[in-house]
Amino acid sequence: MALHSDLTKITDRIVERSAPTRSAYLARMEAACRKGPSRGHLSCSGQAHAFAAAGPDQDALATGQAGNLGIVTAYNDMLSAHQPYERYPQLIRDAVRANGGTAQVAGGVPAMCDGVTQGEAGMELSLFSRDLIAMATGVALSHNTFDAAVFLGVCDKIVPGLVIGAQVFGHLPAVFIPAGPMTSGLQNDEKAKVRQQFAAGECGRDALMAAEMAAYHGPGTCTFYGTANTNQMLMEFMGLHLPASSFINPGAEIRDALTVEAAHRALGMSDLSENYTPVCDILSEKAFVNGMVGLMATGGSTNLLIHLVAMARAGGIILDWQDFSEISDIVPLLARVYPNGLADVNHFHAAGGLGYMIGQLLDAGMLHPDTKTVAGEGLHHYTQEPVMENGALEWRAGTKESLNEGILRPASNPFATSGGLKRLAGNLGTSVIKVSAVDPAHHIIEAPVRVFHGQEEVKAAFKAGEFTSDVIVVVRFQGPKANGMPELHSLTPMLGILQGRGHKVALVTDGRMSGASGKVPAAIHVSPEALDGGAIAYLQDGDVLRLDATQGTLEILTEGVMQRVAATADMTDNQFGTGRELFAPFRNAVGSADTGATVFGS
Repeated sequence: MALHSDLTKITDRIVERSAPTRSAYLARMEAACRKGPSRGHLSCSGQAHAFAAAGPDQDALATGQAGNLGIVTAYNDMLSAHQPYERYPQLIRDAVRANGGTAQVAGGVPAMCDGVTQGEAGMELSLFSRDLIAMATGVALSHNTFDAAVFLGVCDKIVPGLVIGAQVFGHLPAVFIPAGPMTSGLQNDEKAKVRQQFAAGECGRDALMAAEMAAYHGPGTCTFYGTANTNQMLMEFMGLHLPASSFINPGAEIRDALTVEAAHRALGMSDLSENYTPVCDILSEKAFVNGMVGLMATGGSTNLLIHLVAMARAGGIILDWQDFSEISDIVPLLARVYPNGLADVNHFHAAGGLGYMIGQLLDAGMLHPDTKTVAGEGLHHYTQEPVMENGALEWRAGTKESLNEGILRPASNPFATSGGLKRLAGNLGTSVIKVSAVDPAHHIIEAPVRVFHGQEEVKAAFKAGEFTSDVIVVVRFQGPKANGMPELHSLTPMLGILQGRGHKVALVTDGRMSGASGKVPAAIHVSPEALDGGAIAYLQDGDVLRLDATQGTLEILTEGVMQRVAATADMTDNQFGTGRELFAPFRNAVGSADTGATVFGS
């Protein structure tokens, strides 16, 4: 089917907008490719340093006859999603050695868990960790002794940071290797119910702990459809994972086979082969449009409205939130995965998963079919699925029918005719909202505001019984320049309780919400932020806001607000402790949320 005309217009607009920066980036990548890896002309001392610990691979490296694969890993065994990576380097070394190549761990990058730091001081490092990961990736590959690279990472800031770093070395082929989700435990809606009961004082911490441990119980990604699993979706839609590899559980035989195949593919795309495919060619304007389509069709994480902008800019491509909003208007919502439904990602994968969805969107003219990928030319490869036949990895056509239309629907019968995310604009600034999990009855909220300068203040007001009517809770001085733009997901249970009592409730903030944003409407990423003099800094208790997710507006209805003196906040306590003092240069340099909240310039 022909590509949707609006998708063509949006893509053309992005190409035109990006032309100067994209052409300059591609010129740099071409020059880097011509220079090639430096190991061939390292001094003898340099080579000795680079190959000293390579054991049986020393001779192959020293003679320069074999392709050398760099491994950048986010392994640690505190993150359930990253614990499986402990075994991957040896699997990869053995795999490429069998084909005459070599592989070395080029370096590690930090990886933190938002689930652990949620509502804690450490969350103020979370967003900045993305750019730190990109920088660490740059350090890992700076020895310039590699012909290709593989990237081991899953969770919220890790994949975007690795993608940014990979694009700095965009002349190299890159394959991203997933670890897969943990097996299903306590259903996510049951876990959320216990959280609400605890917030309301209806159960004790022992019951809360038991529910959490039953939900998060083993190695692998958390099973709800938050930022981590949205990242995995994007890597397939954008062509950096092997097809249908994202949601296969750790420990499965096919999981190891896919890891081995990914290593082979990476070196098979190097400049030493006839199939040279650098990552700068894969991550084109069309690939990013495909990623945005996937984000909307799955009702994915709001965090990607920041990350995709930053990821694209690393390759000279300029996206803005209007692009996302216009794509959302035309892309149908095909999936219901918690918090947008009751199913988890294991159920989604079993119902047909990403392969079925990509096939549906291709047939509907909603994806660019002609992108380059690590699986070959064309996105049609991503309608296939891997299987083990007599101990060998093979590929077959994926299902053309949804195996559960309560989870995954065809494009001809979607859950909604538009996507799950929306840009809001108005006299409060620009913001975004995730509507895929919000009941249409709550898409328009007009109410007086209560203004807070931190989530702990909101929790204290809730415990004191101060919310007794319709309210829009405004939490400001939570932007990237103020305190690193922490997620405010710990407010979800109490806001859900207020909504359950029959009140009209919404959240408005210059901070972030979790990628698992749920049933309470939340206008987030408000830009300009309060610390930058945005209109949110002028609000006072009792002012009336109107949030209209249908029309895409967020308006101050009270007159004279901007004639006031802007509020200020004492941010001293946000500058020290839990490592925050080390990130002052990031707070001073970071750009606005709508330009990716990155320290690498706008």
